[in-house]
Amino acid sequence: MAAVTPSRPYHIIVFGATGFTGQFVVEEVARCAAESPGGSSLKWAVAGRSRRRLEEVLKQAAGRLSMPELKTEIEIIVADVSIEESLAIMCQQGVVILNCVGPYRFYGEPVVKACVENGAHYIDICGEPQFLERMQLEYHTKALDKGIYVIGSCGFDSIPADLGILYTQRQFKGTLTAVESFLNISSGPQGSSGHDATWQSAVYGFADSGSLRQLRKKFGHKPLPVVGAKVKKRGLLFFSKELQQYAIPFMGSDPSVVKRTQRFLYEEEQQSPVQYTAYVGVGGLFSVVKLFCGGLLFWFMVKFSLGRRLLTMFPSFFSFGMFSKTGPTMKQIEDTCFSLTFYGEGYSEGTDPSQGRPNTKICTQVMGAEPGYVATVSAMVQAAVTLLNELHSLPRRGGVYTPGAAFHKTSLIERLHNHSIKFSVRNRE
Repeated sequence: MAAVTPSRPYHIIVFGATGFTGQFVVEEVARCAAESPGGSSLKWAVAGRSRRRLEEVLKQAAGRLSMPELKTEIEIIVADVSIEESLAIMCQQGVVILNCVGPYRFYGEPVVKACVENGAHYIDICGEPQFLERMQLEYHTKALDKGIYVIGSCGFDSIPADLGILYTQRQFKGTLTAVESFLNISSGPQGSSGHDATWQSAVYGFADSGSLRQLRKKFGHKPLPVVGAKVKKRGLLFFSKELQQYAIPFMGSDPSVVKRTQRFLYEEEQQSPVQYTAYVGVGGLFSVVKLFCGGLLFWFMVKFSLGRRLLTMFPSFFSFGMFSKTGPTMKQIEDTCFSLTFYGEGYSEGTDPSQGRPNTKICTQVMGAEPGYVATVSAMVQAAVTLLNELHSLPRRGGVYTPGAAFHKTSLIERLHNHSIKFSVRNRE
């Protein structure tokens, strides 16, 4: 594990520990530290704006985990995203900063900047493509020069999809050329819910989608080559035989993150790129009608400042209860799980992908507990532990990367499989 020093005493600092997701991250880091050899080799601290609230979080975690030592042994760092000096002091004390302060489009860059300038690696759980890609554009060279890793989207957005593609490639006997993924979220009688911060990210992300297109032009990327047969995308709404329900294209960051990873592997590792499309199940006809009405209203309202203000003021009303300012209950979290199924096709070993149709298929699956908080925090913390233990296996000597690009030569998939996210092969043809 990366060494700590008197001047940099913590392996991990959880920034934004008092937020809804941050509290789950605190508990997961505490569990991980307790499981490490000797029980004390992982040194960590919490950080945020209010010392009193941070003390409350540690007290709550101590009670939930039956670890009374958390109340007295875990250090507290007061840091505010709007105060540059406080971020610098925080980043000078940690090897890895876990940034849980969102929406990242508003609050993420100062933390990235402070990490790069003060020698701390950075990990977040962002699902906002515009922020993720802008950080790559503006900070990759600086991070590379400093030997610092900035790794975004290390939660449900988008580790299951990004590493799921890598897992599928490893299991495929030949050249994998295309993958479709289908996300299904199952919940109990109380349904599932998300927190207001995620809703805000969606509102402002859709409102500013034009800026993302302009941002991507600045990279000057050439299109990735299409290997094998080109995959035809499905419609905006269709009945999925795979899920046995209606499905739509997945609107999250997965396609963006996977494409960035595939570009990295093609340009840096000379690997054959995989075409990727992502879909999510939405249920039966009633759910389709509700989604259509809600989606139409959402699309209209995000175009105007008043509409965005109303959307963010009343998330539960405008999302039909899917998001709220209080977030999901513990019962909802306990009763919710996800499955992400990958249907891949390609060419068997010894077959030329430029000749004819794909002749081999594979189906893999990534499954886990509640995606928004349980799977997300497990993925984030395991990513941090992997970075600490396998820094020599990460690309180059620093830079801004996707999870797949950063961790493709590490044991992260195996670590996740041993915790709350399982990888498996369903069948080969």
